[in-house]
Amino acid sequence: MKVFRSVGEVPADFGPSAITVGKFDGVHAGHRAVIRELLDAARHDDLAAVVVTFDRHPARLLNPERAPISLVGNEQKLDLLAETGVDATLMLTFDNELASLSPRDFVTSILVDGLHARVVLVGGDFRFGHRSAGDVALLRTLGAEFGFETRVIADVAPDSDRRVSSTWIRELLADGDVVRATALLGHPPAIQGEVVHGAKRGRELGFPTANLSPRSEGLIPADGVYAGWLTDGDRRYPAAISVGSNPTFDGVPPKQVEAYVLDETIDLYGHTVLISFADRIRGMVKFTGIEPLIEQMNDDVEQVRKRLA
Repeated sequence: MKVFRSVGEVPADFGPSAITVGKFDGVHAGHRAVIRELLDAARHDDLAAVVVTFDRHPARLLNPERAPISLVGNEQKLDLLAETGVDATLMLTFDNELASLSPRDFVTSILVDGLHARVVLVGGDFRFGHRSAGDVALLRTLGAEFGFETRVIADVAPDSDRRVSSTWIRELLADGDVVRATALLGHPPAIQGEVVHGAKRGRELGFPTANLSPRSEGLIPADGVYAGWLTDGDRRYPAAISVGSNPTFDGVPPKQVEAYVLDETIDLYGHTVLISFADRIRGMVKFTGIEPLIEQMNDDVEQVRKRLA
């Protein structure tokens, strides 16, 4: 998959294209349904399949107090989009210049002049341009003028009347329900970050952990112990993952993420790793001493083995 970080990076002879536009936070099942339609349209008309997305949620610029935490970081997003089979992703910097574009200028500068659109696929609630002034009806009108077809893709609503959305997935992660979040995402929820030095309490207890930097990307689920995986490059290891402040010890920062890799002793300091969550074992508990904690940790590891088997 080709990655462009601005319209200026798109070659002049690129396209013509079938395009979809959106935040694509999490690249969840709803997004994947749109992308499947995109790929079908591109194959049918011999077009390049292109996703246009943004480097942050628009609310980060326009209304930061209400901006949600992203489900995935930008590099995760690009990796997930690459897995779908699209030909290219244009990841635009959502800054004041982009936010100030009129709907017409957004279409002409990005979709028409930049990517040579022939088909544009969007959801029914798609909005674009300054102050979200553009809607699907305007997009159809502009498409008729500039020579592209607008297609509206129906929402995905599995087993309920509620459509799949990043908001719903955030609610599930806030409850620690990573199993259902996985079903809506189409892949396990994950965070990515650098392994840094911690207090080394896990090593002293016989469970050395990889501690993620607080600057990690992705939405961290509710406090607790999880079964999951740690991925380092092309190697994936089963892991018992702790999320939270670890109330047994004083002075532990909130939302600390640490992973104990099962049956391996590896040096991960300084590595950027991906930690993905498969199932929740239990909530966070305060123990009365070290021995009960070690006993529980041994049980946690056995539970992780069973859940990942």
